[in-house]
Amino acid sequence: MSSDASTPGETGPATDAPVSTRARILAVAAELVARSPDGDVSTRAVCEAAGVGAPALYRHFGDKEGLLSAVVDHGWERYLAAKRERHPGTDPVQDLREGWDGHTEFALRNPNLYRLMNSPAMRTPPAAALESHRILTADLRRAAEQGKLRLAPELAAQMIMSSNVGVCLMLVSRPATFTDETLSRRVRDAVHAVVFTPDVTAPGAPAASGAPGVPAAATRLGALLRQNPSPAFTSAETAMFTEWLDRLSNTG
Repeated sequence: MSSDASTPGETGPATDAPVSTRARILAVAAELVARSPDGDVSTRAVCEAAGVGAPALYRHFGDKEGLLSAVVDHGWERYLAAKRERHPGTDPVQDLREGWDGHTEFALRNPNLYRLMNSPAMRTPPAAALESHRILTADLRRAAEQGKLRLAPELAAQMIMSSNVGVCLMLVSRPATFTDETLSRRVRDAVHAVVFTPDVTAPGAPAASGAPGVPAAATRLGALLRQNPSPAFTSAETAMFTEWLDRLSNTG
């Protein structure tokens, strides 16, 4: 969701410029979520801290769920800001490693916000969350075009995203149990070893069993075909061919 002024996150205010009532309420809600022991916040507390009456909050956000949804949207926008500004490097695998690490760093800096962003109570994923998944898939398609991916980009994206989110949720939800600072990197390298071909596996990472062979070749061909459809095939034939290639890719 957009507002007419910047709003602070868990690290504090970003500007001293005047803000609208809606932006002030959203800023206060984000701060209270950040400071709350359990990440929850009451509408009464938000109204008191923002210096507004309950009618103003309900007019702008509808109810508590609408307010928290706006906080989640704001969190995703903050998370995506750096991703939108970055310029893809020549090595998509390195970009993906850095993307994983950046995701983990964001979660550790904003634990309450991160849990809220990934709460099952948020039944409809924000558009920004879907954009994040598209960015990840696009980087994986670049890796596939270079012959570095052993699975179809779509499946690889699901594996990486679910693993990264799972690790981060454990780190921010159970910090007393998950104390190993190398955990995120170790899980990253283990997942990447399954997703990428052996020649691009990070140094020291466990190698996946079995040679990539046909699955990796099928993944690359499928990525290139999607990027530059061949005039030798009709659109229906291209769709069928890419489906077959995806099946071969995902047997790896």
